[in-house]
Amino acid sequence: MSENNRFEEKRTFRITGMTCATCSRIVERSLNRVGGVRFAAVNLATETAFVILEKDVPQEILEKAVEKAGYGISYETPEDAEKSRYLKTRNNLLIAWSITLPLMILMIFHMSGKHLPGFSLMELAGGAIVIFVAGRDSVKGAWIALSHFHANMDVLVSLGSLAALVTALLALGGLEISSFGAIGSMIMAIHLTGRFIESYLRDRASKEIRSLLKMQAREARIIEEGEKELSVPIEAVKEGSIVLVYPGERIPVDGEVIKGRAAVDESMITGESIPVGKEVGMLVTGGSLDLTGVISIRVSRVGADTFLSQMISLIQEAQGAKIPIQAFADRVTNYFVPVIVILAVTSGLFWYFGISSFSSFLDRAANLFPWVTGLRQPLSIGFFAFVTTMVIACPCALGLATPMALITGTGAASREGVIIRNAEAIQTAKDIGVVILDKTGTITLGDPSVVHYELPDEDLGPVIALEKNSNHPLAKAISRMEETHLEVADLEEIAGEGIRGTIHGIEYSVGKPSGEMDHSHHLNKGRTVVEVRKGGALRGYLVIEDPMREDALEAIQRFKSEDILPVMATGDNENTARAVAERVGITEVFAGIRPEDKLDIVRRFQSGGKKVLMVGDGMNDAAALKGADVGVAIGSGTELAIDNADVVIVQGGVSKIADLVRISRKTFSVIRQNLFWAFAYNLIAIPLAMAALLHPLIAEIAMAFSSISVILNSMRVSSASGE
Repeated sequence: MSENNRFEEKRTFRITGMTCATCSRIVERSLNRVGGVRFAAVNLATETAFVILEKDVPQEILEKAVEKAGYGISYETPEDAEKSRYLKTRNNLLIAWSITLPLMILMIFHMSGKHLPGFSLMELAGGAIVIFVAGRDSVKGAWIALSHFHANMDVLVSLGSLAALVTALLALGGLEISSFGAIGSMIMAIHLTGRFIESYLRDRASKEIRSLLKMQAREARIIEEGEKELSVPIEAVKEGSIVLVYPGERIPVDGEVIKGRAAVDESMITGESIPVGKEVGMLVTGGSLDLTGVISIRVSRVGADTFLSQMISLIQEAQGAKIPIQAFADRVTNYFVPVIVILAVTSGLFWYFGISSFSSFLDRAANLFPWVTGLRQPLSIGFFAFVTTMVIACPCALGLATPMALITGTGAASREGVIIRNAEAIQTAKDIGVVILDKTGTITLGDPSVVHYELPDEDLGPVIALEKNSNHPLAKAISRMEETHLEVADLEEIAGEGIRGTIHGIEYSVGKPSGEMDHSHHLNKGRTVVEVRKGGALRGYLVIEDPMREDALEAIQRFKSEDILPVMATGDNENTARAVAERVGITEVFAGIRPEDKLDIVRRFQSGGKKVLMVGDGMNDAAALKGADVGVAIGSGTELAIDNADVVIVQGGVSKIADLVRISRKTFSVIRQNLFWAFAYNLIAIPLAMAALLHPLIAEIAMAFSSISVILNSMRVSSASGE
């Protein structure tokens, strides 16, 4: 099978039961082992799995792979899933603290010398409820990890809580050991508090997808035979159906207006708040809002093919993917937990056997820090050091450092109308040194019109019929001149050259000027000229003008201020290209080039050590988009260009590239800060815990706040979109 015909299907679904980076790796590894799965990535922050299939794999097979790993798949809507998760974490939190708070109060009385009869039994019973009922998901997560010969944050929390609970059991059994049963409850309760806050903040961080989902209509009003209206679920709407939309309603599908007219709010697509007039023959997009009139729409795309569904899919795909720096964090986390268990056991044994020699050290430390333990019995201090080390080292912050920044970064970009398809692009974009821009549809608006033509009237119809078969912006300008129904045979379009075909047995071709005629008068004004040939003989030409994008000049200035070299690469002729480049301030121009030449230009700058970003919207840009370090497609461009791009601009113009670079730099800066503080926190805290200089309660609070600080720091990326 050829490369072009190779089967490829992408799926995204929600994973339940994950609590840390190791959990996501277990699921990821299990999915990658399924036959037919070419690539799998599991994102902890979004709790989603993203897979690329190289053959048709039944969903049940993927479900079994996830379940075999000890986790589950949920098909709840995002809103329902978030509500269920929120209620569950809230209820567990209420159970945990309703028991832990009384135990803490009783523990204070007990430590003050007012020994309460049966306190150890209360600690044991209360702790068991908190750990095994409120914290059952954490205990289950620990068991799943250990059964797969892995260790994760749940392992550390569960072992720490259970170790503290065991001290209550041992004390109840008559051993001379201080009971930390209440501490076990506090460890789990504070851990659940962190989980609750993380859940709340994660929901806030992913609100971009939820806001898009809210734009999707649940039902559509279709017209049956006899003009009868019938409301049906959106899933039941088929291509070709007629949908009726009233003022104030969201347009449920992509399609063409066949009756009526209305002003439509398309700000979710274009970013422009000014309504757009829609009438018969014009296209509308699902999710946009009908403001004024009743319109009938013939459905052209449904389900996953609609523009809005594709936007949501692109965001989920990017947020479910990984960037190179994440691989480093994953490798570290994979070895981190076993090392911590070894250090905790070593610390416990050290103090068990060495308390007699080092008690004076603790006495001096206690004079400086009031929280330093007063325990001096070998078994008690050994358990104390073990529990504290286990708790302080939970790698939650490390596991969330990259995905949380990534989800807020892609979210900030999507609010700017920039959809990041390839997550690696958000890391690469920060180092871009060269931006290569196509002219038509990139620097210009991509909505050209014919402003002049010299062509026999008898040839105009065939030319229009020919150009109706092309997606190129210039071809669209010609095809809009008048209506024609001529049939075209032997159609052939050559990227960067033009299009030709046979009409009534005569071959027509429309394309680049041959040089036989002088078009400098038009070219010097930045216009484009295409020549028409009939039977191989030159018949005339058409002059097309494409308005400049309003933000083009601003974008070029921003590139230069960031030491990014703007370059124009276009198949248009030298005069036209130079005229347009001069108006926006571009000095480096490659004109009259073929599609393969654009890729060569990309390679030339890359060989000079530069990271290259390529922007385009046409079929002739696809190869260069794929070859560039970052390929960016304008959302109004061809599907081929969009499919080969790492980033798609769905709102606005070329200035969004500068926004992408800014967001990339902010995102990666936050990722580095997150990783630094996650590592620095452990480098400082773990030795203190092993030295018995931290209390388990302080250790647990510090662990929870480290995770929350990573999430809060990641959310700063959102501010990059407003700078």
